Amino acid sequence: MLLFLAGCNNPSPTVPVSSQQPGAPEAAPTAAPTVPASRPPQPGTPPAPQPTVPDAAPQPQTPAPVSSPAPVASYDTLSPPPIQFSTPPDVIVLPDTPSVYVVPSISVDLFFWNGWWWRPWEGRWYRSRYYDRGWTYYTNVPSFYYDVDPGWRGYYRERTWYGHRWNHKPIRYHHLEQNWQTWHTNRHWERKEKWGVQDYKPRPLAQRNELRRQREREYFQRPEVQRHRQQIHQQQQPQSKVQPPPTKVQPGQKPEGKVQPQGKIQPPVQQPQVKVKPSGPPPEGKIQGPPMKGEPHGKVQQPPMKVQHEQQPQGKVQQHQRKAQPGQQPPGKPEEGQTQNRK
Repeated sequence: MLLFLAGCNNPSPTVPVSSQQPGAPEAAPTAAPTVPASRPPQPGTPPAPQPTVPDAAPQPQTPAPVSSPAPVASYDTLSPPPIQFSTPPDVIVLPDTPSVYVVPSISVDLFFWNGWWWRPWEGRWYRSRYYDRGWTYYTNVPSFYYDVDPGWRGYYRERTWYGHRWNHKPIRYHHLEQNWQTWHTNRHWERKEKWGVQDYKPRPLAQRNELRRQREREYFQRPEVQRHRQQIHQQQQPQSKVQPPPTKVQPGQKPEGKVQPQGKIQPPVQQPQVKVKPSGPPPEGKIQGPPMKGEPHGKVQQPPMKVQHEQQPQGKVQQHQRKAQPGQQPPGKPEEGQTQNRK
């Protein structure tokens, strides 16, 4: 009875519905991970160590550019300050010049001639294919500049050229680029337009040459031009006075580069001569002469002269007579004792 009541009070366990197909092998049950409940830390206990999360792999970074010190620029590598233009500038042509154009709307001199833009700056000249950038140093003064009248700005404002009316007209930039070469070849402004000057009369050639020489002298008297020439002279002076390092002179050796004064000639040093006395018997054919009377003892005798034997013709044989040395009997003569015995 008690068992029956206990079975009625307990609910029937719920059985999970399997989603597997009939006949498929049953999957092994996986145990759910147990997450420990977080408890507040007790006083006096150290905090639990936190798990370390690995950092992400470092991304390759481009190295920052290393700033190198700027080189010191010399007088020929400096560039003039740029001229700001909102639009390409208009130009006018200057009378009595070989087709030289100038920009009148700015306070600095900016010329166009022979396909280049030219500008002076601090006593130096620069040129470029562009009117606002790309300036490069030009070592000389351009040849057209001595034909330019230094007072052209005043003539431009007054619209007169040496007492004549000057009707100068602005020339657009794109017209200049398209036509400057044809105008220069045909001398368009001088022959057809007369430079825009009423009753224009060209100067004689001698007067033009004299004006060029005068303007050249005035140009080189400018303070900025003189400073520039001094800079060139200072930079070229150390190169011309470079001397080679001195060479070490060994004892007993004359230093190179020193020239003896003329008229003083030192005699050559003569080495003492050592006379060697020949040793051993003289060779055949050499006869030593008898010692001369009056010669001191100990003097070395001169070496005997070679006696050359002349070749005799065949059939005639001559005996060479040899001089008898002192204390030696000549061959062929018997001694006195021998002759007496024979008698």
